[in-house]
Amino acid sequence: MLFNSIQFLVFFPLVAAAYFAAPQRLRWALLLGASCYFYMAFIPVYILILVLTILVDYFAALYIESATGARRRMGLVVSIVSTCLILFFFKYYDFVISNINTVAAATGIGLALTPLGLILPIGLSFHTFQSLSYVIEVYWGKQRAQRHFGIYALYVMFFPQLVAGPIERPQNLLHQFYERHDLDYVRIRDGLRQMLWGFFKKLVVADRLAIYVNTIYGNLEHHTGPTIALATVFFAFQIYCDFSAYSDIAIGAARVLGFSLMTNFHKPYFSRSISEFWRRWHISLSTWFKDYVYVPLGGNRVPRPRWAFNILFTFTISGLWHGAAWTYIIWGALNGVYLVASTSLQGTREAVARAIGLLRWPRLHQFLKIAVTFGLTCIAWVFFRAPGFDEALAALHHMLWNWGPVFTGGAKELIYGALGIAVVLAVDAWSGERHFHEAVGARPQVERWAIYLVLILWILSAGVFNASQFIYFQF
Repeated sequence: MLFNSIQFLVFFPLVAAAYFAAPQRLRWALLLGASCYFYMAFIPVYILILVLTILVDYFAALYIESATGARRRMGLVVSIVSTCLILFFFKYYDFVISNINTVAAATGIGLALTPLGLILPIGLSFHTFQSLSYVIEVYWGKQRAQRHFGIYALYVMFFPQLVAGPIERPQNLLHQFYERHDLDYVRIRDGLRQMLWGFFKKLVVADRLAIYVNTIYGNLEHHTGPTIALATVFFAFQIYCDFSAYSDIAIGAARVLGFSLMTNFHKPYFSRSISEFWRRWHISLSTWFKDYVYVPLGGNRVPRPRWAFNILFTFTISGLWHGAAWTYIIWGALNGVYLVASTSLQGTREAVARAIGLLRWPRLHQFLKIAVTFGLTCIAWVFFRAPGFDEALAALHHMLWNWGPVFTGGAKELIYGALGIAVVLAVDAWSGERHFHEAVGARPQVERWAIYLVLILWILSAGVFNASQFIYFQF
């Protein structure tokens, strides 16, 4: 079920009303049933995949907690391999087969394997990682194995964050299903306010930007460098507004019901370095890879060459997590290269800034840092957005060498897109270190209601109501 659909606008109030009306002992079952219905609105039979993942990791965690030594490690390995095999089969099998066929054709080997053409289950990577975090935390002794099968199933399938996160940790979410959440006006108001901002970013900004971006990236050969560069900038904000909108709606919906989910975005395009960007962008995934891949590899507690390998490996795997295509792998690896270079050259960059007197103008210095970070991020986004590797190279080539007519594409969408970006940046700057719903909540009542009214009218008058899928559903 899409958040930006009439179906959800009916579903959510009914679930919330039933939740608060139900006895405490039945609330977990109500939420689990609602979560199953929410997921089955896509492809009903695919819920069996979730059930299989839940069964494997539920019993694996019980076994791990009771076992010792090699048996305990074996339980962890079996759980991780089983869960990842499900993800591999649906998401990466055809990618591997395609690459084997390409290599076979290039080397003259008479081999032609047949791809299965499977449809990727919605959000499979997200609930796979949430399940893995649970099993790993049990193995590390930081989380007790959950005895209540229904509660554990709800932890994996909780509908607000089921499809595209945030990817929760068991220590944060599991205990909340046992707590009583009474009807609370302040919490409901705050949750609805965050949801409203999410709907604005999705319907008014992200989906408007998508019209322009899709037009340009769908016909790269017909556009010049400035137009492709603008479309790339638009895509940077499209994916930010699209994904952060999903997170806002998910976190807000959970808050209405009394649950607290982790923050997933925090003004990433105000970052002054690549490392800061990854502390602000898709925080639940970044910390997942840090805790379960980067740190176990040795993190930064190893010699410099090994540290660089750990960074590059972690980011490359992160790219592969996003999709079964070489463009995603390159996107991840490129961000890893950025981070290694940024960290390694930090002293040199500071020396240059000092030598040219840039430190005497701290605001200009900060602005240049933000601009360079954003520019590097946009270059990486080209690989993320382009249909394929050749198209990504063509887009970069046009941006460098093909400086024809300045901008082409729909003027209306260009104006709408620029205005939407300006609003999002202005709100992010205005709210400071707070989030939108917190900053608005601190304003007088008249100002709050004026903001609500403006956002609602803007959504109704300029929103794109075609129930377009969120970008991260494909991952």
